[in-house]
Amino acid sequence: MRNQQKAFGPRVRAFVLGSAAIVVAGSLSLSAFSGDSKNDRRKPAKVAVDKSPIDREGDRIVSFAPVVKRIGPSVVNVYTTSKAEMRETSFHGGVPNDDLFRRFFGDRFEMPEPRRDIPMPKRRGVGSGVIVTEDGYILTNAHVVQDAEEIRVVLSPDKKEYEAEVVGADEGTDIAVLKVEAEGLPAITMGDSEQLEIGDLVLALGNPFGIGQTVTMGMVGAKGRATMGRGLEYQDFIQTDAAINPGNSGGALVDAKGRLVGVNTAILSRSGGNNGIGFAVPVNLARSVMQNLIEHGRVVRGYLGVLIQDVTPALAKAFDLEGNQRGAVVSQVQDGGAAAKAGVKAGDVIVEFNGREVRDVRSLKLQVAGTAPNTRTPLKVVRDGEAIELDVRLKELPGDASETADWQNGTSGETEKLKGVGVEDLSREARRQHRIPGHVNGPLVATVDLGSAAYEAGLRPGDVILEMNRQSVEDAEDAIKLSRELKSDTVLLRVWSDGGSRYLVVEESDRK
Repeated sequence: MRNQQKAFGPRVRAFVLGSAAIVVAGSLSLSAFSGDSKNDRRKPAKVAVDKSPIDREGDRIVSFAPVVKRIGPSVVNVYTTSKAEMRETSFHGGVPNDDLFRRFFGDRFEMPEPRRDIPMPKRRGVGSGVIVTEDGYILTNAHVVQDAEEIRVVLSPDKKEYEAEVVGADEGTDIAVLKVEAEGLPAITMGDSEQLEIGDLVLALGNPFGIGQTVTMGMVGAKGRATMGRGLEYQDFIQTDAAINPGNSGGALVDAKGRLVGVNTAILSRSGGNNGIGFAVPVNLARSVMQNLIEHGRVVRGYLGVLIQDVTPALAKAFDLEGNQRGAVVSQVQDGGAAAKAGVKAGDVIVEFNGREVRDVRSLKLQVAGTAPNTRTPLKVVRDGEAIELDVRLKELPGDASETADWQNGTSGETEKLKGVGVEDLSREARRQHRIPGHVNGPLVATVDLGSAAYEAGLRPGDVILEMNRQSVEDAEDAIKLSRELKSDTVLLRVWSDGGSRYLVVEESDRK
C-alpha cells in the first residue's frame, strides 16, 4: 500500500514490493501484528495440499484457460484504508515553510513562528490475496495490510465483498493471514514448493495497479533467492519472469496444474514496473507461517544460539575445509544457549542440520527457524578439519537483549604483522561510544589505514579483536606481542563488530 515512486525508492533500492498505494506514501517498515486472545483458541486451518509431481514429459500445453477458470475465484483483491494522521508543519506569514516557497521567495520567511498541525488524508492501498480455506482464511503479504484500519476483500468474478480482520502477520517472511466470516469459499489447493524445478511453467494471478484480476505466465528462473535488500529475516524466494507489478503482492503463483506454489511478494525494478524478475515466498514456508499465526497468533521458531557467517575461500582455507565453501562458520556461541549445551564452539563450521546439508548462513537460519523448540536435532560440524557429530535441543527464538559494562584504560600501539592497524585497550568511553557489551574483552581497533590489507578484509575502527590465528587476545599489549610472533602472512582474526563476532582473513602477502 505504498505510492509507487516514493515508497519504492531509497529504502528498498531496486527491490520493489508488489503492492501499490493509491494515496499518500509512507514508511516501508513492517509491523508485527499480535493476535488477540481468540488466537489461542483457534484450530489449525484445514488446507488442501497436493504434493503429486508435475508431468514434465507430457503433451505440450497450448492453453491455461481451464486452469485459470478453476483457480481465478480463489485469488482476491485486497483494499486497505489507514487512519488519517496529523502532520506538524511550520508556517511563516501564512506561507508553509518548505523548499518550494524558499526557491521563489528566498529565506525571508525563515523566522521563528508557531508550528501548526495539518490533517493528512487517509491512505488507501491495494493488493492481492489467496483464499486457502473454505471457511475464510486468506494468505497475503504483511506489507499489504501494514497499518490498515479497514480491510476489504473483493472476490472475483462476482465482486462479492467482505470485511476482513488480520489474524496475524510475520515481518520476518512478509506473510500475513486474513479472516473473513464466510463459508463455502473457493479455496485453492496448495502444492509442494520443494518439488518445483527451474524451468517449470508458472502463472501469477493478482490485482496489478488495482485494475482487476490479471494472469501472467512465465517460468521458474531460480530457487532459494535472497534479494539482499528487502530487510526480511528469512528469505528463500522463488524467482520467476511471470509479470508481477505493484498490486500483485499477496497474489498467487501457481504451477501448471493450478496448485499454489508461492505468494507473490516483490520485484526487481528501477522504475517500479515489471522487468522480468519477480519473487514469491514458497508455499511450504508460507503454510508453516500461516498455521503458526492461526494457532498461536505469532510464529514460534527454533533458536540455536550462535552467530554465523558464510564460508569464503579464505575462511575455507583457514578452517581446513579442503576448498569446500558450503556451511556456516560459528563466530560466537551464546552462553547457556542450545548450541553451547550441545558442545558447539566458536570456529566450528556447521555443515549438516537434522541430516540436511547446510549450504550457507541463509539455509541454516531457515532450517533452524522451521524446527520446533525443544526438538532434539543432530548437528554435524567440522572442527580443526575433523567432522564431529553433535546432538542439540533447540530453544525458542527470544527477543533482543543488550548488555553493558565498564572497562579500564590501558596501553595502545600499532600491530607489527597487521600493517596499518592501531589498537588500544578498551576504555569506558569507548564501550559507550561503540556500544560494546561487558562480556566482550580484547583490544579496540583504533585506526585502520584505508589502503591496508586489514581494511580490505573488513576490519574497521571500533572493532574489538577477540582472537588472532585462533589464540585469544587479552588487550592491546597482547595483540602487539602476538602479531610479532606470527609466522604466516595470512592472519585469521575473530573480531566483535556491530553487535556480534565474525571471522576475517587478512592476507598481508598481497601487499609485498
